[in-house]
Amino acid sequence: MTGIPNSTPTGETPARRPRIVVGVDGSEHSKLALRWAARIAAAEGAQLDAVTAWHYPAYTGYAVLPAEYAPQQEFAKLLTETVDEVFGDQRPEGLRLRTVEGAAAAVLLAASRDALMTVVGSRGHGGFAGLLLGSVSSAVAEHAGCPVLVVHGGSEPPEQP
Repeated sequence: MTGIPNSTPTGETPARRPRIVVGVDGSEHSKLALRWAARIAAAEGAQLDAVTAWHYPAYTGYAVLPAEYAPQQEFAKLLTETVDEVFGDQRPEGLRLRTVEGAAAAVLLAASRDALMTVVGSRGHGGFAGLLLGSVSSAVAEHAGCPVLVVHGGSEPPEQP
């Protein structure tokens, strides 16, 4: 070993921290999912990736969008504001914010390929009242290659011991 922090002996690859991916869309369900994901990440010593997805609506063409329309910046701002609302200045260590173009379920499935767990709210902004699961949470729960926690209701995660 060298005296360099975080170095590994020659020929070894550094151990990667496990990751927990959480879908965030600004809804109350996604805020609760973010709290649960942070609690689990802290307990597991895992990296926390807060992911939001955006895409151009299928029914619009690029020609009809205003020139100043910048969805990536709008959704990055939404993600930052949501994280700030949930954690204030007490963000979890190593929290990464990711804004990715694509359909929400596909983006979350891709982001969670090598994750320890994926956490989603049971319904987002597009949810219809009365549905137990939204289309995104249902698709992620059905197709993810890792365990998925779908957060329902309003129960907050327990305090960390």
